[in-house]
Amino acid sequence: QLQLVESGGGLVQPGGSLRLSCTASGISFSRNNMGWYRQAPGKQRELVASITTDGSTDYVDFLKGRFTISKDNAKNTVYLQMNSLTPEDTAVYYCNRPRFGMTLVALPWGQGTQVTVSS
Repeated sequence: QLQLVESGGGLVQPGGSLRLSCTASGISFSRNNMGWYRQAPGKQRELVASITTDGSTDYVDFLKGRFTISKDNAKNTVYLQMNSLTPEDTAVYYCNRPRFGMTLVALPWGQGTQVTVSS
């Protein structure tokens, strides 16, 4: 019953934009910090953005202001607005807790949503 579902990916040209959505069953984003991860071909999955329960956000440095994470608690949805996309942004994008380990476990991973940036 605890499930994360990512959507909104697709094929976009360099310089284009996409907005990804993450919805959840069995977890409230008003009570849990959330993040967006991505996994590019041949690469490890990496956290690119996070948002806390109170709305504070954080990003990896290489985004250079191109990505914006937000959420709508009423819809229990987190978003990732991606602008000025480059081929290096091509990856499968996932949502999950931004930090987890021994005491705070990762949520079950969804299937992610594919973002492909290509001419």
